Amino acid sequence: MSTIKNKVIALITATFATVLASAADIADTDSCKLLRPVNSIYSAEVGSASILDTYLTPIRYTGINARIGYERMQAMKFAPEKWIMTLGAGVSYANVENRVRNRTMHSLMVDFAWGMLHRWSVTPSLKIAAGGGASFDGGVIYNAANSNNPVSAKINFSVNPMAMAVYNTRIGRLPITFRYQATIPMMGVFFSPDYGESFYEIYVGNRDNLAHFGWWGNRFDMINSVSADLRLGNTVIRLGYRNTIENSWVCNISTQMRTHTFTIGIGGDWISISPDFNPSARCRIISALY
Repeated sequence: MSTIKNKVIALITATFATVLASAADIADTDSCKLLRPVNSIYSAEVGSASILDTYLTPIRYTGINARIGYERMQAMKFAPEKWIMTLGAGVSYANVENRVRNRTMHSLMVDFAWGMLHRWSVTPSLKIAAGGGASFDGGVIYNAANSNNPVSAKINFSVNPMAMAVYNTRIGRLPITFRYQATIPMMGVFFSPDYGESFYEIYVGNRDNLAHFGWWGNRFDMINSVSADLRLGNTVIRLGYRNTIENSWVCNISTQMRTHTFTIGIGGDWISISPDFNPSARCRIISALY
């Protein structure tokens, strides 16, 4: 009887030990079942710019454009394998001249964009994503040759369909990620004075008809970017091309701003954890891009 009792006690003890170990294991797995690194890239761009703004002049100006940008991407917490968040911001400056090179205009613009995309795995190496977001851009174009209206202010807010394709491969032992992304603002609100209306008139109270509903009938914008991320250990070097198109026609004013720039950037995937965090081998890392 004593032997049977001892066996039962040993069995119960072993069972409880197994349950407790499993519970601790599950709890540990649940606490870190996935990690969502932030993909951050700081970039510099340089290339060509073309600006036509008939509020300032009927002549198209061409020259150089430079931009400092930042991009952040991360898998979403609620469905990390299917949804990603993207955020981008930048400051750009253009120095352009007329055809005979005797007049100069300067453009200073800022841009900010946020979006969410649903992604699908076509193959283990190829992923596509589509979604939408919102963007803001604004700034000034300055023409020193004008005495009455030397500045044209630009303010635009829009909602945007977005699409992206990502292909991961290797060249030799070097991992490379190729990406194409397109953003086409669909509708929004943008600022424009009447043709010939000075900003002094706006200042003293003539503020009617300054905000305009933007759609593809009076405004068409597009951003295209192609990039190759060279993954050198924990560091990513980005090489790419970025094209922006901004067209609007309202109040007898036509604006066309186009840029073609080469991009070089540096960054990588970053994970923020507390000092006492001890991840287990069962943790999964879900990258937004790689």
